[in-house]
Amino acid sequence: MRAVEIVVLISIILGFALLLTLGYQYLVPADDIRALAKFYLLTTYFNPNYTYTAGATETVTAIVWDYRGLDTLFETTVFYIALAGCLILARGLYKEEKEASKPGSGLSVIVRGVTKITAPMIIVVGVSIALHGHLTPGGGFQGGATMAVLPLLIIVIFSLAPLIRRGFTPSRLAIIRGFALIGIGLVSIILALIGLVLGINAYVFQSLPKPDAPLGFPSEVEGALMGGILWFFNLFESIAVVAAFTIAFIAILLIESRG
Repeated sequence: MRAVEIVVLISIILGFALLLTLGYQYLVPADDIRALAKFYLLTTYFNPNYTYTAGATETVTAIVWDYRGLDTLFETTVFYIALAGCLILARGLYKEEKEASKPGSGLSVIVRGVTKITAPMIIVVGVSIALHGHLTPGGGFQGGATMAVLPLLIIVIFSLAPLIRRGFTPSRLAIIRGFALIGIGLVSIILALIGLVLGINAYVFQSLPKPDAPLGFPSEVEGALMGGILWFFNLFESIAVVAAFTIAFIAILLIESRG
């Protein structure tokens, strides 16, 4: 690395450090913002006296999928539409899948062996991050992004062939992602539909029972916190994200192979 590049890199690091220091010293949140944060902390799980609660110890996940769940649903939909647009633009490139999937390509035997050992660990960690997103930092997007590391490793280390041979083509992954988004949509409205059928008051995006709406998703199962609707959102979101990232990785590889 040249001296100029080192100076630039050090300057950037020092600049960020200065901004963080100044921000910590002078950009203190106002009292009303602190009160709002306190409200969210208390109403997610930590105050049993509140009538309305998210039933989750992870406040960020509760805010993303419960307090502002409708906004998150639209964000997910926009992400899906953007991905669908990319697939449409690159659909002609998928004809080169066979050429890009030559068996025998990839990195050394040692790298392949290490990848085979770590692959299950990546899946387990990703699933844990997704399904415990209502309890600890993480959630569906983070868990799905973690699991998406595995197909990326497979593409880089083994080539695209193993994914294609096992049926993980962009079109099938798009279908899987579509089903996951349908799952998110159904979870969002299922209680409202049941309420209409039974003549009981219920809301779209309702998570736990409320004084005027008795329907709700489980807050606990065998003593384990479920966070109501949050666990289901994290499940479907993780599936949608890992499918979307895998599609993107495959599309990028095909574009590179064509160029």
